[in-house]
Amino acid sequence: MSTAAYTSSGSERSRMNRRLTALIGIAALVALAGCTGFAGTATPTGGDEAQLERSIEVTAAGEATSAPDRATLRVGVTATGDDAAAVRDELAAGEEELRTALTDWGLDDDAIRTERYDVRESYETRDDPNRTRYEGVHQYAIELDDVDAVGEVIDVAIDAGADEVQRIEFGLSEETEREVREEAIATAMSNADDDAAALANASDLEVDGVYEVSTTQSGSRPFIAESFDAAAGGDAGASTAVESGDVSVRVSVNVVYEATPA
Repeated sequence: MSTAAYTSSGSERSRMNRRLTALIGIAALVALAGCTGFAGTATPTGGDEAQLERSIEVTAAGEATSAPDRATLRVGVTATGDDAAAVRDELAAGEEELRTALTDWGLDDDAIRTERYDVRESYETRDDPNRTRYEGVHQYAIELDDVDAVGEVIDVAIDAGADEVQRIEFGLSEETEREVREEAIATAMSNADDDAAALANASDLEVDGVYEVSTTQSGSRPFIAESFDAAAGGDAGASTAVESGDVSVRVSVNVVYEATPA
């Protein structure tokens, strides 16, 4: 009985020793991992070495203009009736007549696109159970490469049944806008150079060159002709005259200059 008890006690101490040894090992690994992470965080990287010692940062804008070489005019055909189907049919007939007249004049069919189509009960009769009236509008956007023909196309559309001329917008083709944008960028960079030189002079520095440059904003502003109601025109045989204006393109640049002591 005494020998068995001793053997059992010795086994228990052996298991406890192994458990203690394992815990010490785990603690050592955790401590080692913690030291390694701290060292990695404290080690500096070399990325900051490429930064400028002195710099001047400027944001400047430039603008350029050009005569328009594209136009978009929006015309509408309207209809009213006692039911939605009648209004729909009238708009469909108006579309066929309008498209035929414009393509006969010389426009491609894909230059005439639907921009809005709406058939609904009139607000005037919506709350009147004894009277129902529907109204509809089919609005078209017509693209023109010949801005001098805008007035003539308006006349063709009106003669074909268009009831409204709602907006005339003069703009630039992609090629022309790209050329004008390059002029605007050159102007913006010239303005940035002037501002950088003034800032350097006021700070006893010299500009050594451009370190970084980017555009921050860019866009064109079309010329919008005054909207008018085609049905309120003058003499029936008079030709519509529409005046256009220049289209502007504006660009903003952000420039970082390298600077040294003067």
